[in-house]
Amino acid sequence: MTPANVSLLNALILIGVGLYGFVSSDYAKTALIPVGFGVIIAALNPGLRKGNKKIAHRAAGATLLILLGLAMPLKGAIGREDGAAIARVSVMLLSTLLALAVFVKSFIDVRKAKRAAAASEEN
Repeated sequence: MTPANVSLLNALILIGVGLYGFVSSDYAKTALIPVGFGVIIAALNPGLRKGNKKIAHRAAGATLLILLGLAMPLKGAIGREDGAAIARVSVMLLSTLLALAVFVKSFIDVRKAKRAAAASEEN
């Protein structure tokens, strides 16, 4: 799984589930926040595919922001005992967490590769 593929999947889940939540919650405007982040993350995807490091960090940052931002809606849904809302927010949280984990792993792999290349140049 490449960061670009997982990020695009996450963006599509945020958009789709967010729009479903918007419609099913009597058009609560706050349900559009994940949709907005999904659109931003999807817009950054071509740069991710090209391997642009700055865009990768921006996409990872947006992913982290939406992960943190989804915590309160989950808490609210649990408080209301709204099973459908809990399921929607949980799906978005899990896909976002997966995308963030793939970003972190790819950043670590790139750093290890740079260190290995530097070490082989010294020898």
